Amino acid sequence: MRAVKIYRNRILAGTLTEEGRRTYVFTYDDNYFNDTSLPAISLTIPKNQKQYKSEILFPCFYNLLSEGVNRKLQCKHLRIDEEDNFGLLMATAQFDTIGAITVKPIAAK
Repeated sequence: MRAVKIYRNRILAGTLTEEGRRTYVFTYDDNYFNDTSLPAISLTIPKNQKQYKSEILFPCFYNLLSEGVNRKLQCKHLRIDEEDNFGLLMATAQFDTIGAITVKPIAAK
């Protein structure tokens, strides 16, 4: 199981967990969820429930990943399987992303 903290404009919004190659869970952070002034992380993950499950990597996170030649180069350079979307997200979406979302890997215990 791998997990990352999800930040929106440097504010902790929640945790994204990969429970297997086919199960992803996003859970809003309590403070973020209860603060009505903060928007939902995306239109597909509204703040009307605290936790969401998906059989695919949620589109708002998948869209942070490179495509085509850039993806191939990143995967080769970082030694990540090209099919490992979560691993690529962990490695490449920590700093310079398009939009307000960044991720920070959570160290394995």
